[in-house]
Amino acid sequence: MLEYSLPDLSVVLNGLVSGLLLGGMLALTALGLSIALGVMRLVNLAHGELLVGGAYLGFFLAQYTGLDPLLCLPLVAVVTGAIALPFHGILIRPLANKGTEAPMMTMFGVSIILQNVYLLCFSADTRAINTSYAARPLTAGPVTVAEIYVIGFAVSVALTLGVHGLVTRTGFGRALRAAAVDPAAAAVMGVDVAKVHALTFALGAACAAMGGVLIATAFSFTPASGSTYLLMCFAVVVMGGIGNISGTLAAGITLGVLQSIGALVLGDGYRDLVGLVIFLFALALRPQGMVSGVR
Repeated sequence: MLEYSLPDLSVVLNGLVSGLLLGGMLALTALGLSIALGVMRLVNLAHGELLVGGAYLGFFLAQYTGLDPLLCLPLVAVVTGAIALPFHGILIRPLANKGTEAPMMTMFGVSIILQNVYLLCFSADTRAINTSYAARPLTAGPVTVAEIYVIGFAVSVALTLGVHGLVTRTGFGRALRAAAVDPAAAAVMGVDVAKVHALTFALGAACAAMGGVLIATAFSFTPASGSTYLLMCFAVVVMGGIGNISGTLAAGITLGVLQSIGALVLGDGYRDLVGLVIFLFALALRPQGMVSGVR
């Protein structure tokens, strides 16, 4: 007869806190996908590869400049956004009036190309962004977590709130929300919808890349890691509501905690499977998310 013993309370608390902190980083990564879906109706199947690209960029910047990975975040965001703008103009904008399938399949092709480019340039070796504080523990009562989890969570939440402020309190944000609700009416009112879409795509790519840097400080990655994170990002978007920034943050944290619970019960090897199951349940039970719409 198989016996199952419950883990110690300290193990449970450590797992839950770690899940919460990692969920914050996942929320930042999913934010770019959520905005692209909410504003452009773009199912960006290359979002995971943008995350991995950001991880590689952060890895080499930190390695060859000696900068702390967190200090590399602005440069990673700017470089990724600058690459995304012409990419949008060449590949996505011409398909703007072709429905959702053509851009989606285009991004699927881009994901395959990027994955093979990473493999060709960087090999299949597993990499991680090492920092002096990566494994340094922080202890509060029975809870002990790696310092990098706390730092990554704080930076992710700050960046997510920054994007929320950009969307809700600036002229660009008003134009973005207008283009999301009714592009035709927004164009009549003088909004350059094509420009808004291009900047939205660049913003989403920058969020993915910065999330990739933060995740790479806590986990290792390879050229093939993008597909796993893409599924997790879709789960967060479905749970939080397409285009909903606060919902994305809440859903990312929720998913991180639920994955940790699943890992405690089933084993750490089932963490990603738990995330996929949660995604399928969320899609089946409430496909519009907790709250829908760009907020």
